[in-house]
Amino acid sequence: MGDPTNGTCSEGADLSGLVKGGHEAAREYVKLVPDIRIEAVRENGQPDDPMIVEFTLAGAPMMILTGGPHYKLTPAASISVLTEDQDETNQLWDALTTNGGEPGRCGWVVDRFGVSWQIVPKRLPDLLASDDPAVVGRVSEAMMQMGKIEIATLEAAAENTAAHG
Repeated sequence: MGDPTNGTCSEGADLSGLVKGGHEAAREYVKLVPDIRIEAVRENGQPDDPMIVEFTLAGAPMMILTGGPHYKLTPAASISVLTEDQDETNQLWDALTTNGGEPGRCGWVVDRFGVSWQIVPKRLPDLLASDDPAVVGRVSEAMMQMGKIEIATLEAAAENTAAHG
């Protein structure tokens, strides 16, 4: 699997706001993305649904707080994963949208626990780093039309041709 990060927050992130299922969410994330490990589970008297689950994602500390209905998750705290290729992008996207996850636009998805993810093929930032403003514009416009990012379509936009396959 690709390079999981939590955006620009290298000190970690707090995914507060799960009504329930924080431990279940962390266990699912460990299966989906390598380099994630659960560090601690704080039961707080609720062994079937612990209040706090601490985990490490690509070296960054993360915490899920099962805070109840008065705390809401937002895309402001999201998990971003750079994928190696289209197969990996598809695999992670499909896993996150299964069982109640919601696909979004431009590579965003909200999983069944309400956590926002950005699934970004490594090819996208490469194309957006082009020295040619016309290429950057075409790639950006193509991305804005997508839910799941499709590498072939981005490359066709960069070349100013129609995607095949």
